[in-house]
Amino acid sequence: MKILLTGTAGFIGAAVAEALLARGDEIVGVDSLNDYYDVSLKRARLARFAAHPRYRHHEFDLADAARTGALFREAAPERVIHLAAQAGVRYSITHPLAYGEANLSAFLNVLEGCRQQQVAHLTYASSSSVYGGNTKTPFSERDAVDHPVSLYAATKRANELMAHTYSHLYAIPTTGLRFFTVYGPWGRPDMSPFLFVKQILEGRPIDVFNHGDHQRDFTYIDDIVEGVVRTNDRPAEPDPAYDPARPDASRSSAPWRIFNIGCERPVELLRYIEVIEQCTGKQAIKRMLPMQAGDVKATFADVSALAEAVGYRPRVGIEEGMERFVGWYRGFYGQ
Repeated sequence: MKILLTGTAGFIGAAVAEALLARGDEIVGVDSLNDYYDVSLKRARLARFAAHPRYRHHEFDLADAARTGALFREAAPERVIHLAAQAGVRYSITHPLAYGEANLSAFLNVLEGCRQQQVAHLTYASSSSVYGGNTKTPFSERDAVDHPVSLYAATKRANELMAHTYSHLYAIPTTGLRFFTVYGPWGRPDMSPFLFVKQILEGRPIDVFNHGDHQRDFTYIDDIVEGVVRTNDRPAEPDPAYDPARPDASRSSAPWRIFNIGCERPVELLRYIEVIEQCTGKQAIKRMLPMQAGDVKATFADVSALAEAVGYRPRVGIEEGMERFVGWYRGFYGQ
């Protein structure tokens, strides 16, 4: 099928592009290649598939309504996978305005494009960050998510609500995926798997926030890609059993769904550091620090809804996944 895929120079976007091209889809890719982190890494990701005969690349900011609308009209995609966003919880505290443009205005432009071109399904990236101050674990899509603790989380929750509005008003099938700490080869340099491996290999201290009292549901990139592709293939449908008197936060009378996509096996931060030490063969120098603003103590995904809907099953554990990541890192950076 013909798919408009945004964020194709990003970590998840590039991996999804490769998977879709491998199975025969035609991809129209979009990325602004902003300088939030190393642009050369983004270009290296793109270089893996940019010359593919079924891939066409566009470089611009989706917050530009005119250009986004023109691309939708020109490409006439059957489906859209929207992974472009301004990422980063901590960055949202120091650069809040970037999130209004990239995560709100751009998303609205994508929704409008889907409406005008009558796209058959929009799959988009949400985040586990929407669970904010929730302490009941595992996190379920049925839980209320009304207490975000970062602007990044608030914009991702806003995306879910915006999508619901378009699904309700215009019958556009939309599915949001709440990603849980994605890692693996070609990963993001601002995330702890990348930062820890880099600093441990270089013999520099790593910052261990909340004195190591953290849990994260680390999810390997291959598992994420499988979940995204499977979700794209099965458009959201209205829930015939939806009861507005007792609403389910993950379903609707509109063709709108929300799913967690994680590993379902949270790992203690100190155990995770041990795994990196084993994979690198080097001891970490730990700098214990208090909890950072906007951070949460634990993430833990209940993925049963996605498993039931599309057959999603995470397969790669942290030991295997981190070994693969360290191998890629050493090869890519010559260490």
